[in-house]
Amino acid sequence: MLHPAIMHKEDYYTGESIARTAAAMAAELPRNPRAAAFQPARAALLVVDMQEYFLRQESHAFLPAAPAIIPNVRMLAAAFRRAARPVFLTRHANSALDAGQMAAWWRELPTRDHPLAAIDASLPAPEDAVIAKTQYDAFYQTDLESRLKRAGSEQVVITGVASHLCCESTARSAFVRGFAVFVAIDGTATWNRQLHLASLRALSHACAVPLLASELLAALAKAS
Repeated sequence: MLHPAIMHKEDYYTGESIARTAAAMAAELPRNPRAAAFQPARAALLVVDMQEYFLRQESHAFLPAAPAIIPNVRMLAAAFRRAARPVFLTRHANSALDAGQMAAWWRELPTRDHPLAAIDASLPAPEDAVIAKTQYDAFYQTDLESRLKRAGSEQVVITGVASHLCCESTARSAFVRGFAVFVAIDGTATWNRQLHLASLRALSHACAVPLLASELLAALAKAS
C-alpha cells in the first residue's frame, strides 16, 4: 500500500497561492544549460486531460489544486493562438477493450459517455485540435506526433493534469520523439505538492525545462 503522504490530495495551488507557490518551486528546480531555449515560432501547446472528471468536486478523481491552473492554461492557449501556433487538447476515456493496466490501477475509469468526461468548456477554441487518448502517454496510439510535425512544431509546452502521470508520461514520450519539451510549473497540477515537485525535478534532470506561465507568456508576447 502506498504511503498516505503520497496518496493524499491537497489544494497546494489556490487562486491566491499559485503564483507564490510556483515561484518557490521554480527556485528549487535546476535549469540545464544545454537545454533548448523556448522558441514560440516552433512550439505547440498541449493541454492534457483538463476534463471535468478531474476538475469537479463531486468526482472521486477531483484534484483540489487543478482548478487554480485554469486561468494560466487559458492565457497560454490564447497566447499561442495569437502567435498562430497550434493548441492541442487531450481527452482521456477508456473502454474495457483499451484500458489495459489502467483498469487494474484505477478504481473507476472515465468512459466516453461519462457525465464528467468533457474538457472544461472555458479552454478549447474552435480551431484547436482534440486528441482522444486511452493511456497516460498522449502519443500512444494517437496521431499527435504527425499532427505536431504537420504544424511545423519542434517544441511542445505541456500543461494540464496530472503532473506525475499523464503530463510526465507525455513529456518523456515527446522527448523520445525528438521534441524539445517545456512544462508549465503553474499550468500543471496533481494530487499534492510533493508529487508535483518530484515530477518537475525528475523531468528537469533529464528531458524537459520547467517554466513559469509568466515566462512562457512573456516569450509569446515578444514573438507576436
